[in-house]
Amino acid sequence: MGKKLLFALLSVTLAAAVLASPRDSLSRSPAATVTDASNPQKPSTGPQALTAADLDAWLSGFMMTTLQQGKIAGAEVVVVKDGQVLLKRGYGYADVGAKTPMDPDRNQVRIGSVAKLFAWTAVMQQVEAGKIDLNADVNRYLDFKISPPGDRPVTMIDLMSHRGGFEEGLKDLLATDPARLKTTERYLKENTRPFLFAPGELPAYSNYGAALAGYIVERVSGEPYEAYVERHILKPLHMNSSTLRQPLPPRFSKTAAKGYRTSEAAPSPFELVGTAPAGQISATGADMGNFMLAYLQDGRFGDARILKPETVRMMREPMLEAPEGFDSMAYGFFRAERNGRLVVGHGGDTIVFHSDLNMLPQEGVGIFVSFNSAGEEGSVYGARDRLLELFLDRYFPAPVAATPPAIEGAAEDAHAIAGNYDTSRRVETGFIGLFYLLQQDQVVANEDGTISLSSLADKRFREVSPEVWQEVGGTRQLRVTEAGGRRAIIDSHNPVSILQAAPASRNGTIFKLVAGFSLLVLLCTAIVWPVAAWVQRTRQLPPVATGRAALLRRLTRIAVVVNLVYLVGWYLLLAPMLSSEYSFYNDSINGYIRLLQVGAILPLIGAILGVWNVWLAFRTSQGWAVRLRSVIVALALIGFLWVAWIAGFMSWSLNY
Repeated sequence: MGKKLLFALLSVTLAAAVLASPRDSLSRSPAATVTDASNPQKPSTGPQALTAADLDAWLSGFMMTTLQQGKIAGAEVVVVKDGQVLLKRGYGYADVGAKTPMDPDRNQVRIGSVAKLFAWTAVMQQVEAGKIDLNADVNRYLDFKISPPGDRPVTMIDLMSHRGGFEEGLKDLLATDPARLKTTERYLKENTRPFLFAPGELPAYSNYGAALAGYIVERVSGEPYEAYVERHILKPLHMNSSTLRQPLPPRFSKTAAKGYRTSEAAPSPFELVGTAPAGQISATGADMGNFMLAYLQDGRFGDARILKPETVRMMREPMLEAPEGFDSMAYGFFRAERNGRLVVGHGGDTIVFHSDLNMLPQEGVGIFVSFNSAGEEGSVYGARDRLLELFLDRYFPAPVAATPPAIEGAAEDAHAIAGNYDTSRRVETGFIGLFYLLQQDQVVANEDGTISLSSLADKRFREVSPEVWQEVGGTRQLRVTEAGGRRAIIDSHNPVSILQAAPASRNGTIFKLVAGFSLLVLLCTAIVWPVAAWVQRTRQLPPVATGRAALLRRLTRIAVVVNLVYLVGWYLLLAPMLSSEYSFYNDSINGYIRLLQVGAILPLIGAILGVWNVWLAFRTSQGWAVRLRSVIVALALIGFLWVAWIAGFMSWSLNY
């Protein structure tokens, strides 16, 4: 969820919107992570021994620099090894104003989507109990109906692999007012997500799907989800300083770390997660260490056991076969190979908290980190990725092989795949789809025959085998294939979404050109109209048109002004997203949305008036300059109507 719409001079607002659109954090590549692709990493000379002393010294230097340069308030890091906690450290501040140091034994952080691992753990506990069949239609366990397209039902396997087919959603995703927080049951029933794909067809990361899994646990166990996780996971793991309760219980409210946009900003309100099982947990770093130890010990923690050994081992296996070198989804875990080692884990983000949990099962090592700030220009994303990368390179290194030479015809292939791409994790129905439309990924063919992606702007990829592109100086790969009837690109580091070539009707570049032209003409018309009227009156010039033509000309210009006012109305609705104020999007604005949706008649009327005005201009004795202006204004009004349609402004749904 960055700092990044269509309004206020489309060019300016569009640029801001690109930065603010909800986006899969896996694809983020901020400036903080920029590397010189022309200078590949040198082969390692050998691993550094993973000891508490060396780790403490290295981390202290890394975190001090990272927090200061990125303007991040604080962080917690916990590393476990061989069944023991190797390091627990806090860095920076849990409360900047009070200068309270971050303490992983005391301060709770919001772990975001890392909480999904608790939902998947609960699911597998119920599988062991014989109450959930991973391959059964989820409707078997629900008291409402999920109706996917086609004959194939949604299964728990689909939910765990993020292949349920659900469209992304924003309404009620986050709240800051407890009165606005819906129960999981109410959220799921009132905010049912449309389907973009058939179940099992394509990966599309889904908070709704994870929340659905948590609700199923609640249904089959007979316990409220929060109580279930506390009883069956938190208690046996001695996670006594963690909670699923929203808002925080009084005993945690005084110890929870505060969240900040940057270390220089005021603290943000406590974030309440609408899709509760997908991200509701507040936990200390120390408690998350216990969670890692349990999974690294095949489900055992001390005398307690949360899962059978065979279940834990199964959960580390890929759910679907992936090409060599490509990450995959295990049973709720992200499964990757880094430096020749198996790494399983999950990241998690709220607006202000950013966490990551990674385990190396074969080495018996796990690392958890949580930052309580996004940092300046989203610096936390680069810092988080860099921490894991450097940790692995220091303690579990592997030589980086040179990128193979480009195959013959790579330059032609680069131009063939260049263009705009949709992420499979997107919204197409309703006005929120505008943000995804404007943030389409762009594949650019470079002069040297490589390609670049706008979401990975610091990297270049060379075609090393047919339809396989490898990062220059790295191991990341892109595979060109077909999915959903479109050309698609799969990122080896992202198993939960793919890129699909955007059709002409949803091409972001075309959209921006049409929107920019339309807005420019409408603005100029609105400005020139009163000026021209004043000049005509003061110089006593004859009217350009008379009778019905004059009336229609006036109505057309009124339509121009009304359309601009209509656009401002949408801007006021969507502006909170520019600063990631997602708590704004709930039932409290339904009336305003309905008003704007009714107002969708205005662009239609404007386009009709514009065309009618052109017809009369050519039917009467108006000059060619007047006729040309009428054509330009009509095209702008038609363009604005098309923009309103494609942007989802003309949708009647309140489920966004």
